[in-house]
Amino acid sequence: HHKGRENKMGTDKKILPKRIILMRHGESAGNIDQGAYATTPDHKIPLTEEGRAQAREAGRKMRALISAQSGGTCGENWRVYFYVSPYERTRTTLREVGKAFSRRRVIGVREECRIREQDFGNFQVEDRMRVVKETRERFGRFFYRFPEGFLESLWRDVDMNRHQVDPLSELNLVIVSHGLTSRVFLMKWFKWTVEEFERLNNLGNCEFRVMELGAGGEYTFGIHHTEEEMLAWGMSKDMIDDQMVRVNGSRETLNDCCTLQLDEYFDLLDVTDDEE
Repeated sequence: HHKGRENKMGTDKKILPKRIILMRHGESAGNIDQGAYATTPDHKIPLTEEGRAQAREAGRKMRALISAQSGGTCGENWRVYFYVSPYERTRTTLREVGKAFSRRRVIGVREECRIREQDFGNFQVEDRMRVVKETRERFGRFFYRFPEGFLESLWRDVDMNRHQVDPLSELNLVIVSHGLTSRVFLMKWFKWTVEEFERLNNLGNCEFRVMELGAGGEYTFGIHHTEEEMLAWGMSKDMIDDQMVRVNGSRETLNDCCTLQLDEYFDLLDVTDDEE
């Protein structure tokens, strides 16, 4: 069945995005005053003027990075496809980011409800929300809310070429979302443990992090980001080493690394089978 679909598409290889860029929204009214949530529904919290300026600057930096790092025939024809959370602060961020891109370069935009911020209700009483957020911290941010389905949907989009990208173009996917949502996305992508996830710092307002396809066919932060940057994000040495292996490593090399976690779960001292 899979082979039949490939023949129908006229290619034996799906068009993988060159880069997947995760971006947090700009400074919002809620970032500078928690009281904003008491009078405004979470999804309607607006950006501040500073937040809009951050987004315009981030757009210029993103476009410069993509155009400067793109090479060859495909690189000259680079394109961008945006996924955006339906919240006011993310949509406004994208509108400002979009000012740096010509219409010709943008394949499309999709509002994606599965990358929204965690929902706390329409209006938030400040004292009650403080208790809720403290409970979340004690219980763990990972277990408090875990958005499902988006990653699988994104890969179906790629597999079926729903982005309608020309094979002669270089595809960049940009996900404009929220801090926690971005970290959960990365945890699922790189199969990080809950403990590894909990180490990670939030992205700053309008900060974006670039995953690029390595030579061995795996995505990595190691092409656009330094080990020092990754340390500052809260990543451990093992997490960073994994990113660096992905720059040139093959899938087989990466699979070999998976046995490293076995010691945590199984007693490997006795290598013989119990039945023997």
